Amino acid sequence: MGDSVLIPGARDVRASLDRAETAGADGADAVVVACPPHPQMGGTRRDSRLMAVSDALVERGIDCLRIDYGEWDEGYGESTDVDNAIGWARERYDRVGLFGFSFGGTVALVTAAAWPDLMGVASLAPAARVNADVDAEGTLESISAPVLIVYGTRDSVADWEPVVDRAKELSGGDVDRVIELAEFEADHLFVGRYGRAAERIGEFFGTRLAG
Repeated sequence: MGDSVLIPGARDVRASLDRAETAGADGADAVVVACPPHPQMGGTRRDSRLMAVSDALVERGIDCLRIDYGEWDEGYGESTDVDNAIGWARERYDRVGLFGFSFGGTVALVTAAAWPDLMGVASLAPAARVNADVDAEGTLESISAPVLIVYGTRDSVADWEPVVDRAKELSGGDVDRVIELAEFEADHLFVGRYGRAAERIGEFFGTRLAG
């Protein structure tokens, strides 16, 4: 599924571009870069949650670029991979969003702070930290784009509470900041729930990236 894409950069980053069903002859003018879960835990661009989100996006006229990270680099190189994928997308699309699941959700939040022109950032089941040096909780207030954090109350894998708590503080303290939270009764993998979560994420991006 999707067109094969090689992301430019020093690392070997492969991706699949899923094209919108309702795009015109020139193709879609919006895309979401999708970041997979931890590669050392088997996370790839073919993860079921990434595929479900991609389906929800292409139905709304938005392309989805699902990436694989390059060689494992403790989260540092992986953040670079996402940076390069965003750069690739910005050269080709008018509007760009960013999504990630689990480790990828944390990388997405951390990376988004460096891209003020992103149209939206969605994180599904994020952990609190990418590595010992970089945490998502401390990065949230630096993100200019609208943010959606989707989490499961039965998630015992990711340390999601600090991210959610900080998001609640920020969303209540700044009327100009858009931070949305979506709570599900779900485990970390969103078993039996990721279709509904994907629809919620699709709605978020549909509102912000639609032409």
